[in-house]
Amino acid sequence: MTVALALVAAFFYGLSDFLGGVFSRRTSVWPVGLLACVGATFGSVVIATFTSGDPTGHDFAWALLAGVGSGSGTAFLYRGLASGRMGVVAPVSAVGAVVVPLVAGVATGERPPIASWIGIALALPGIWLVSREDDAAPSGSSGLLDGIFAGLGFGLLFAALGQVPTEEAGYWPLVATNTVSVLSLVVVALAVGGSLVPRNRVDLGGLLAGGLASLAVLFFALANSHGLLSIAAVITSLYPAFTVIFAVGLLREHVHRAQAVGLAFCAASVVLVSLP
Repeated sequence: MTVALALVAAFFYGLSDFLGGVFSRRTSVWPVGLLACVGATFGSVVIATFTSGDPTGHDFAWALLAGVGSGSGTAFLYRGLASGRMGVVAPVSAVGAVVVPLVAGVATGERPPIASWIGIALALPGIWLVSREDDAAPSGSSGLLDGIFAGLGFGLLFAALGQVPTEEAGYWPLVATNTVSVLSLVVVALAVGGSLVPRNRVDLGGLLAGGLASLAVLFFALANSHGLLSIAAVITSLYPAFTVIFAVGLLREHVHRAQAVGLAFCAASVVLVSLP
């Protein structure tokens, strides 16, 4: 159940990033990123309204910390993509999103079985390879740093949200996470001089990307509730594979050899982590 739910989360994250990238190419990344966080907040409010739970102050504290990670991760990811260095930013951020919660899970006593460790080991190069571009731009320091900061942000999101027992707490903590993500993205954007003002209708596409992201967070939380944080985070972080699949299927982009190998690694990772 954990692997299946985490795969659904990865699917929605991959689709959200794909649409966010498409909309960002047609306009400016900052308004799209802002509206994506707003859309995620609205989506989580709808989910929370029709579900029940009894969240504690402890749950909300972790959720607020998760929001800092979500907003800052989105901000640095979008800035990195805007610099034209996707071949550096995407794989570094995805691997970072695996490592932080994996370390957190092991530190809190989780002990995945041997097959899962092998799957985790395959996931890291798989994510890296599937995110690579065929003709990647030179890996300058700004692209690398954006990827590192984005990865730390998303890793913090997964690690902190993994401490919230969704089945007991319900989904209002997710609302808190997404609300803080808006504020966090605004702070980062203003700090780096980004313009957040939407200027055309294409910017509104960020709302759709954000709604999908809220579904991704929901399914990640469900996956974590049914199993280990380390496993849920690794499978969810395979989302770049879905982004590539959407790009190939809808934009007719070419899958180069490294991406094909990466997709094979990701598939093997899912199989191994799914073993009892």
